[in-house]
Amino acid sequence: MKRKKIKLYTIGFTGKSAEAFFTLLTEAGVQKLIDTRINNSSQLSGFAKASDLEYFLEKIGGIAYEYNVEFAPTKELLSDYREKQIDWSAYEKKYVSLLKERNVASFAHNAVYLNASCFLCSEHEPDHCHRRLLAEYLHQINTSIEIIHLM
Repeated sequence: MKRKKIKLYTIGFTGKSAEAFFTLLTEAGVQKLIDTRINNSSQLSGFAKASDLEYFLEKIGGIAYEYNVEFAPTKELLSDYREKQIDWSAYEKKYVSLLKERNVASFAHNAVYLNASCFLCSEHEPDHCHRRLLAEYLHQINTSIEIIHLM
C-alpha cells in the first residue's frame, strides 16, 4: 500500500511584506504554522512577532499557530554561528545532533501534526536556515514527507 504524501512547508518572513507572507501561506493551503524560532517575540519580527502572528494567521487564513521550542536551535549554537565561531557545516552537524537528543524523530510519522503544516523562521531563503535542516531530518526518517519551501 502506497503511503500518502505529507506536505510540509517552510517559510521565512524576512524580506516579505505581510501581504506576500500571508498570501503564500493561504494559497499553499497551510493549516498550521509551527514557529521554530528561539526568539519569537523580537521587535525586529514586525508582523511575525508571536503574539501578533497568532492573531493574523487566524483572522487572515484560519491558520493555527504553534510555537515548538524543541525545533529551535539553542541560543549558544545560533550565537556561535552568527559570530563566526563555527561555519555552516559545523552548525548543521550540531543542530542535527540537537534534534536527535530532543527525540524530534518522534514527529516524523505524525501525519496529523505535520501535513499542511509550515515551519517558520526568520531567514528569507532556506539554504542556511535550520527550518530546512529540520524538514530534511524528518524527511530522512519518513520519505513520504514532501518538503515545499514557500518563497
